[in-house]
Amino acid sequence: MSLFSGLYVGTSGLQTSQNALNTVAHNMVNVDTEGYTRQQISQVTRHYNTISKNGSAVSYQQIGLGVSYAEVKQVRDYFLDKSYRKESGRGGFYNVSCDAIEEIEEIFQELDGETFSNSLNNLWVAVQELDKDPSNTVNQGVFIQRCGEFISRAQSVYDNLCKYQDDLNYTVKQKTDKINKLGMEIEDLNERILKIESGQVEHANDLRDQRNAKVDELSKMASISVDTDIEGNFIIQLEGVDFVTAGDSKEIGLYEDPITGFYTPYWKTLAELDSTGEIILSSLDSAEVFDLSMDISTDLNTDIGELKSALVARGDHRATYEDLQETTDYPTNPNANPYVYSDIKDSVVMNVMAEFDRLIHDVTKGINDKIYEAAERYYITDNGAGTLPPTGYLIDNYTNEPYKVFNLSQPSDGYTTTNISINETLVQAPSLLGFIRPDGKVDQVCADNLKNLFSEETHLLNPEVKTKTSLANYYDSLISQVSSTGFIMRGISSNQEITVNNLSSAREEVVGVSSDEELSNMITFQNAYNASSRFINVVSELLEHIINTLGS
Repeated sequence: MSLFSGLYVGTSGLQTSQNALNTVAHNMVNVDTEGYTRQQISQVTRHYNTISKNGSAVSYQQIGLGVSYAEVKQVRDYFLDKSYRKESGRGGFYNVSCDAIEEIEEIFQELDGETFSNSLNNLWVAVQELDKDPSNTVNQGVFIQRCGEFISRAQSVYDNLCKYQDDLNYTVKQKTDKINKLGMEIEDLNERILKIESGQVEHANDLRDQRNAKVDELSKMASISVDTDIEGNFIIQLEGVDFVTAGDSKEIGLYEDPITGFYTPYWKTLAELDSTGEIILSSLDSAEVFDLSMDISTDLNTDIGELKSALVARGDHRATYEDLQETTDYPTNPNANPYVYSDIKDSVVMNVMAEFDRLIHDVTKGINDKIYEAAERYYITDNGAGTLPPTGYLIDNYTNEPYKVFNLSQPSDGYTTTNISINETLVQAPSLLGFIRPDGKVDQVCADNLKNLFSEETHLLNPEVKTKTSLANYYDSLISQVSSTGFIMRGISSNQEITVNNLSSAREEVVGVSSDEELSNMITFQNAYNASSRFINVVSELLEHIINTLGS
């Protein structure tokens, strides 16, 4: 080995140690930078110069040329990244669900200084007082007044539930826009990284950190899978469909329902458009981003993503009591309700809306039915046909029909919360009810029936609840169900947060910068730099000695 070759070895040591120290310094500067991935140097042996090849020798005679600084690589764990992103998405799903439950609990609290619960209890008390003395005009007036307060408070609660649905709908738009933006940013980073690394000289590690941070953010929105192609591009599938590929990012569109205004995310590349550029509805089902018909389950990995959670919580229409049914004959009967309970049970908002609307339906329709039954018992059948008389007990002189405490804005829409109003005629003159039979006696039967309407335990919250309750206790049962669901949901969310934090800590141990470890590396590379320097000095002294000796 020549002395000049020794200088190459020493110089390579100096250069490699200096570059290693620069990497350590870069890590130390970014010790608190969020999303930064620790960088690690990779050293390799330089090519050997072969002097001779002798078959009888143990090995060829070669001269080493030192060490080479191969690359700076990021220290990441693929499996930890994959697990973190999946559990982060699951955490996002349950966080949105918890927010929905808490918002519903807030809605069911104070409304204009008085809770809905008070209005229901006041109506129940008014019915009991009416039962004690049905002919008392004061009791009749209080009963009609409490009916008006009841429907007014009920509509306030239902309107707030509808407004929250609209808020969730806006959230769907915001999160869809954010997903599209993240997709374009990741695709742009793919291109920038490829341009820098195409010469195989530099590694765009800082841009890679930005890309990984964008992917982490995207993983909270929906279920994704990430692969890397041969050129280093991130290939991302979102809900099983190619979202980001090399040089391309698919866009998610939003279809707005003309009736509800609710948005449905769909893949623009999979949808069919008409001549005006509008989506053809028949192609929407196959183009939808999320398959909401699947059961929400951790085992099936269908509980991932904030956007999906917002869609599930919002539902797809304004729920009413008609949604609380087990079966339907739609579409064989075009007039039947096309929705069944299984379609809304996963939507916390729609489920509560339907159960609440059922309470309003059963109370208002029940009161009207009891009044109608009382009038029907005393019909005068002059002609034997059983027709209603022009005038009579509980009969409205203008309509020749029994009085209705509650009117319907659209009779075909049934007793839904938004379709009901108090009868203003009875508000002005509650004594028109009278509760005095044609024979002049008090109609205690009608008053008893009204009381039994509230006290009989014949009502279910939904088809999956088997314990029956009374109308007087229905609302308390509904609140208990919401509280129980909230408790369970908060427990799941809390456990999921612990899982995500544990995975984040485990991943941080791999990608994060440890100041102690970096200081240890700094000492190692500094000593290596000093050793290379001393090696060069020794070779230099030897050369100087040889030259001086030969010169003399």
